[in-house]
Amino acid sequence: MTDVKTQIEETVKANDVVLYMKGTKEMPQCGFSSRVAGVLNFMGVPFTDVNVLADDSLRQGIKDYSDWPTVPQLYVKGEFVGGCDIITEMTLSGELDTLFAEKNVTFDKAAADKIREANA
Repeated sequence: MTDVKTQIEETVKANDVVLYMKGTKEMPQCGFSSRVAGVLNFMGVPFTDVNVLADDSLRQGIKDYSDWPTVPQLYVKGEFVGGCDIITEMTLSGELDTLFAEKNVTFDKAAADKIREANA
């Protein structure tokens, strides 16, 4: 398990935004992963996707690493942000914009505003 933990730690620290998900950003394999990847893609956020379905030890390892029971899991600048429900709430409240701005992560503010307008 140490190898998986090390792999996860290296990935989240080497990339500004990482999404551990079922499937890939081009082809999500669950609705929750699809929603978070869709938000990030629509907002133009450059992110690294990690398919937990490709490796059972990684699928369990990410849950142990974050002490969070579900996937997807979003990390920004090495810190765990949350899963689908939290990311959805943060997107709709504008908190995700604030987080990206504070962490100097590139995103399209107009696209984020469109998401909120469409869900108002």
